[in-house]
Amino acid sequence: MTDVRPEAPTADLIAAEEAHVAHNYHPLPVVVAEGDGSWVTDVEGRRYLDLLSAYSALNFGHRHPALVAAATEQLGRLTLTSRAFHNDRLGAFADALAELAGKDMVLPMNTGAEAVETGIKVARAWAYRVKGVPEGAAKIIVAAGNFHGRTTTIVGFSDDPQARDGFGPFAPGFEIVPYGDAAALVAAIDENTAAVLIEPIQGEAGVVIPPDGYLRAVREACTAANVLLIADEIQSGLGRVGTTFACERDGVVPDLYLLGKALGGGILPVSAVVGDRDVLGVIHPGEHGSTFGGNPLAAAVGHAVVDLLATGDLQRRALSLGDHLRSRLEPLLGAGVTAIRVAGLWAGVDIDPAVGTGREVAERLLARGVLVKDTHGQTIRMAPPLVIRATEIDWAVEQLRLALAD
Repeated sequence: MTDVRPEAPTADLIAAEEAHVAHNYHPLPVVVAEGDGSWVTDVEGRRYLDLLSAYSALNFGHRHPALVAAATEQLGRLTLTSRAFHNDRLGAFADALAELAGKDMVLPMNTGAEAVETGIKVARAWAYRVKGVPEGAAKIIVAAGNFHGRTTTIVGFSDDPQARDGFGPFAPGFEIVPYGDAAALVAAIDENTAAVLIEPIQGEAGVVIPPDGYLRAVREACTAANVLLIADEIQSGLGRVGTTFACERDGVVPDLYLLGKALGGGILPVSAVVGDRDVLGVIHPGEHGSTFGGNPLAAAVGHAVVDLLATGDLQRRALSLGDHLRSRLEPLLGAGVTAIRVAGLWAGVDIDPAVGTGREVAERLLARGVLVKDTHGQTIRMAPPLVIRATEIDWAVEQLRLALAD
C-alpha cells in the first residue's frame, strides 16, 4: 500500500513548486512523472490508476499511440502559423469535426474557457444581427450549479462563492435558473433572450444528471422562442458518457457545441465551437481570434482524436464499462456512500460524512494507488480513461471500499 506522506524527492519537488507557483490549486501530495494508458508513475516509482483523466482531457489515456504519432509527425513539420496565414491541417480537421457533430462550421480555439467565451460572443452577435435584439440588451440564461470556466465573465454567472467572491464587478446579461427545472427556464425566456447555455451533465458540481426529458424540454423551448441552445460538452462530450455527445442521451441537437479537453488528446489544449453556418457565420474577420487557435499541431492532434471517435468503438466501450462501474459502486450505498450518479464512464460518488470528507477519502485512495478528485466537500468524481479495463475498475472500487472502511 502506498504511503500518502510525501517523501524525498516528492517532498522536495512539492516544496519547490509551492515556493514559486501561485497557490490557486490544492493538489494531492503526489508528483507524477510518467503515464501510460490508465496508469501513472510518480517520482518514487509508485504506480497509480488514474480515475480523473485530467477532468476528461485524457479520455484516450496517457500517451495514446495514435495521438502521440500524430503529434510527433506534425512536430517535425510545422507547429504554429497563427491564423494570419492558412495551414495545411486546419481544413481537414474542421471538416472531420463538423461531420462528427453533424454541423457545418468550426471555430477553433485553445481552452474550454475560450470556447465558452466564444460561444457567448457568437450568441450575442446572432441576437443583434439575426434575431433583432436591441444592441446591448441580449440575455443568456444559465443554470445554477454551473461550471463553465474561470474568466471574470464566466465566474460572474456562477453561484459558487469560491469561484465568484472577490473577483467582481461582473458583466451583466446573464440570468441563473435552477438546473433541471424546465418550467423555470421557460419562464425566464423573453424577447431579448439570445441563448440558453447549459451543461447536459454538470461535471464540477459532482456529475449531476438532469431529470429525464429535461434537455428535450429545453430544446423545444429554445426552438419555440427562437433562442440558441448552447451545450457545454467540454467535459461530457467526445465519448465520456457512452455517446459522442451527452446531448445524444436525450436525442437533443443543440445549435452550438462547446468542445475542449479531450479534443486535445491529453497532449495540448484544443477547443472549438461547432455549429451551423446560419449561427457561426455571424462572426466576421477581425471580430474574434486567437494566436494559437487552429494551429497546425492542434489540428493534427484534434483530427486524430476525431478519427478515434468516428468508429464509435470508444463510445460503446464507455457505455458498457459504465454499466460495469455502476454495478460495482451500488453495493457501497449505505456502506460509506450516500448516493452515486453514473453516466457512461463518469461517476459522482457522495461520501457519508461519518466516514470522512471527499478530500479525506481521495487521500486514502491515493495511499492505495488510486487517483480521484473531490468536489463540493463530500463528493468524489471518477472519470477513468475510456481505455480502462473492467478488471482495473473492479480493483479501484475495491480500494474505495477499503478506503471507506479505513
